[in-house]
Amino acid sequence: MRKKSVFKQAIGIYFLIFEVFTTGFLGAQETLDIQVEKNLGIFYSLVKELNTYYVDEINPEKVVRVGIDGMLKSLDPYTVFYSVADLGELTLMTTGKYGGIGAVVRGNGDFTIIEEVYKDFPADQAGLKAGDILKKVDGTSLKGLTPEKVTEHLKGDPGTTTDVIVERNGKDSEFTLKRERIAIPPVPFYGMADERTGYIRLTGFTENCGVDVKNALTDLKKEYNPQQIILDLRGNPGGLVNEAVDVVSLFVPSGSEVVSTRGKVKQNNADYKTTKQPVDANIPLVVLIDRGSASASEIVSGAIQDLDRGVIIGQRSFGKGLVQVTIPLSYNTELKVTTAKYYIPSGRCIQVLDYEHLNADGSVGAIPDSLISEFKTKSGRIVKDGGGIMPDIEVVPETLSQIATELYLNYFIFDYATSYYWNHPEIKTIAQFNFTDQDFNSFKEFLKNRKFAYNTTTESALKELISNAKDEKYYDLHKDLFDQLEKDLTPNFEQDIMTFKKEITNIIEDEIVSRYFYEGGLIEWILKTDEQVKKAIEVLSNKEEYTSILK
Repeated sequence: MRKKSVFKQAIGIYFLIFEVFTTGFLGAQETLDIQVEKNLGIFYSLVKELNTYYVDEINPEKVVRVGIDGMLKSLDPYTVFYSVADLGELTLMTTGKYGGIGAVVRGNGDFTIIEEVYKDFPADQAGLKAGDILKKVDGTSLKGLTPEKVTEHLKGDPGTTTDVIVERNGKDSEFTLKRERIAIPPVPFYGMADERTGYIRLTGFTENCGVDVKNALTDLKKEYNPQQIILDLRGNPGGLVNEAVDVVSLFVPSGSEVVSTRGKVKQNNADYKTTKQPVDANIPLVVLIDRGSASASEIVSGAIQDLDRGVIIGQRSFGKGLVQVTIPLSYNTELKVTTAKYYIPSGRCIQVLDYEHLNADGSVGAIPDSLISEFKTKSGRIVKDGGGIMPDIEVVPETLSQIATELYLNYFIFDYATSYYWNHPEIKTIAQFNFTDQDFNSFKEFLKNRKFAYNTTTESALKELISNAKDEKYYDLHKDLFDQLEKDLTPNFEQDIMTFKKEITNIIEDEIVSRYFYEGGLIEWILKTDEQVKKAIEVLSNKEEYTSILK
């Protein structure tokens, strides 16, 4: 009787707790709904009164859009509203496809210039080249338009034609192009990095990219029989999670856990496992990542690391572990909203935990130890969260000198490459290209004719120091010292360009090669000097080191 009484008492307490919890939850939800309704009412009345009383005419669409963007910005960087005009951007992000001519443009003073042409697409077939200045599209002058507005003129339904006038070498030329459905290849290059090492570059996780990687891997095995593989995900911003699972499935057994998603709406939670037989579950594998590797790239590299399937080399990845889905809204608009977080096999989350210490590009920066937790891979190796994937071997690219940075960012190298291309039409293969000392001297003359000048960070800091010294009346006391520093630290063009000749030459060569042989040729060219690729080959070729890292 005593046990039965205690049992009844426990049941009563349980239901009381459940009732209190449920009532509290429903009450909280009801309160939240009332708050949403109340604030929407405030927003509506605010816009209405602005429209009635504001001294000037307002643009309701613009005012509301600014309000929407500001509201979503307070949540996270990836929850975004898309108007009808923006939906093409959303389609490009998820499919890698759009209707257009197949070229990338950028601002260039009053006009827009073609920065890159995709191989075998309409712009390339018509003969447009990087460096061409866009003047008119279908009779409409492009002067003063932003690159985004110019792009709108160039895009259109596949099958339609457009007439483009460009300036090239000081002369105007007209081209007629037939727009196509542009599908940017997610695997722009694959081949052999050396006689034993296959290499695959994946630049985005768009529709069917898993098939493209599989075809590349299968073709490499058939044609060259590589003994080891490098999968390059550097600069890959991510994309579709199912494609990430398909890429992992090429290297691990069927049924392997790859990633899970967890969020507020339980119906959206999911566990993703490989369902296909691998192409090769045993071949030694290195995955290259950097600060630009995000989202699906982090799922692939993180799963490969957690499953001890391969070695990760490079830099800590971006740190984007948030899941987005698109929700249709009224008037054909859409909302891309964050609904969950990614968790890879060890249980760690990819998402950066600390938004206060990010790098300038938004990737993971310094992470306080208090925010970091330890997890274990399949074989028991320690891995940590905090944001992004930390490589097993860190290889940080060397930073460019100030003069090389100025030459690149201000398009002096780009413009020289344009000139070089038109003066050397005979180059047909990468093997024929050789940038000589004579060519470098012609580059120096090109810079002098363009009156190239630059400031170093050190020089800027010295000017600030001198200004502060004058304000605090120390300058006159040490004038000789400051004069000597100014003399020593003022940029010396002849000296600096020869000091940093090697790195400047490398950038020039890369830009020139891309003009003749497009993105795929550029990747092939860079392979021979890529420090991270060299390190990957070194680790893969040392079986003892490779195995010890994974254990």
